[in-house]
Amino acid sequence: MAAASAVRTVGRRSRRLFDIFVAEIPWTVSSKELKEYFSQFGSVQRCQLPFNRDTGFHRRYCWIKFSTPEEVQNVLQKDPHILEGSKLALKQQTRRRRSQRKSQSE
Repeated sequence: MAAASAVRTVGRRSRRLFDIFVAEIPWTVSSKELKEYFSQFGSVQRCQLPFNRDTGFHRRYCWIKFSTPEEVQNVLQKDPHILEGSKLALKQQTRRRRSQRKSQSE
């Protein structure tokens, strides 16, 4: 049972790791449209577009997870990324362990 628990924990952690942070997303763009746009660079595993509960609108940023590092490089090589006339701001996420984040904030 301990092995199954460890697998679930690792699975939860890997779901939290994203490859690219995207900002300046127009209000009219949906997560489906973002996924379709970024799929031209590779296989999009996940697109997380958070919403504001009070307004019902998304927060104009999202995280994108790709299948391979090569796909991430394909996205980063293209500039600019424009959706509905607005230039998106992209930033590659750095993957740090929780212990590394704590030591840097102290």
